Amino acid sequence: MPVIDIHTHIYPPSFMNLLRSRETVPYIRDGGSADSTSRLIILPGEDDALVPPASRGRPVGSNYYDISKKVEFMDTHHIDISVISLANPWLDFLDPVEAVAAARSINGEVDDICSQHPGRLFAFGTLPLSATTEDIVEEIGILSGAKCMRGVIMGTSGLGKGLDDPALDPVYAALENHQQLTFIHPHYGLPSSVFGPRASEYGHVLPLALGFPLETTIAVTRMFLSGVWDRFPDLQVLLAHSGGTLPFLAGRIESCIGHDAYLMKQGKLRESRRTLWDVLNKNVYLDAVIYSEVGLRSAMETSGADRVMFGTDHPFFPPLDESETEWESAKTNYSAIKSTCANNITDAENILGANAARVLSLDT
Repeated sequence: MPVIDIHTHIYPPSFMNLLRSRETVPYIRDGGSADSTSRLIILPGEDDALVPPASRGRPVGSNYYDISKKVEFMDTHHIDISVISLANPWLDFLDPVEAVAAARSINGEVDDICSQHPGRLFAFGTLPLSATTEDIVEEIGILSGAKCMRGVIMGTSGLGKGLDDPALDPVYAALENHQQLTFIHPHYGLPSSVFGPRASEYGHVLPLALGFPLETTIAVTRMFLSGVWDRFPDLQVLLAHSGGTLPFLAGRIESCIGHDAYLMKQGKLRESRRTLWDVLNKNVYLDAVIYSEVGLRSAMETSGADRVMFGTDHPFFPPLDESETEWESAKTNYSAIKSTCANNITDAENILGANAARVLSLDT
């Protein structure tokens, strides 16, 4: 059974050029000398005038945009197939007209890149979410017919008001009708104030380790509370980072719903209502980018071992020692699967590749 990585990103050359052309977040600032590294600034908090430009954001090397580096990473870590996706912030920052053109161009570029590696690379497409819903729906239709596309990636802001925005209904309807898996991925995190005045002393740990998972948890809970899966019962989503904290907090969320007087007055607590547990088990897939046996076991118990898929989050979390060829982030996820499924080889094979091959109709 092949190993399939469904959480792996790329900034294709045209997107790199777009970011280099900008002077406001998000942007890439090239170093001033031949041996200096370009810096990627994708969050407003990273663009601090008090911080020297050479220290803002994070270094962005060839692993981000050179597809040969992706294939090299795959070979090193025994990955047979990767389903690549544009990394955050996608196209959320563009004006409507520019977003439509960029989505069409970048999706075509990524599809071409995958076609040059038949059987090894597939992709999730990018949507022009700042454009009209008509334009977004049209792009979904185009993606559904693209040779190497197997769904879409989407941030948590939706059209700008979150994934519970009723204006997204035509988009959800198109995704459901075209049977496109939607990879929901965080980017915006939480307000920096929640991390306290000393947050900058802790590097990126608080926003990445806590902000991203909680962003996903809140976004998907809002989707559930707003009735997205009541209106679109066949809408299928894949949640990054094993669903944030949803596997752990689903019971508490259900308890709060069941004890909410306002929801009761609104008639939303009828006996026949779908529970969050039901949605997590029938409409939600989780990646295995959780780095621990405890987290992975929770994901498997929440959505089922047949709905969890291996991922690496490449090219993020590279080794701090550049001489290392194997990435600890990838090895940790492998190790979690091995230890969690030590007594069930079928579960291990499903998570490592069989689930993705089945769900995404990958040629294996």
